[in-house]
Amino acid sequence: MNARAITSMLLAYVVPGAGHFYLGKRERAIAFFAIVVVLFVLGLSIDGTIYTLAEAHDSVLRKLASIGSMGGGAMYFIARAKGPHGDITSSTYEYGTAFTLTAGLMNLLLVLDCYDIARGRKE
Repeated sequence: MNARAITSMLLAYVVPGAGHFYLGKRERAIAFFAIVVVLFVLGLSIDGTIYTLAEAHDSVLRKLASIGSMGGGAMYFIARAKGPHGDITSSTYEYGTAFTLTAGLMNLLLVLDCYDIARGRKE
């Protein structure tokens, strides 16, 4: 793995779209940033929560969901530092949690996309 691939993957993980921006895919970077950030923020704003490994002691699925949520990069760690989120009694709790998880998983796919672009496997 070359330094360009590693740098783009790290940037993509920390800030959605930053890896694509680094690789010269400016329009794609802006679109990915907007999609992932809107999904994550919308999920938290409609009473969703983020999965954490501290709560994942009871099942394998919660551990996998925690890893998926961590895919949000800096957004995940900022949200976690701000304290607990979500209201389980809210009618939108499940939707919001699904949005935050989807944003994290999508960002992980964008990290892999940056790897493919940096290695020349994809345009």
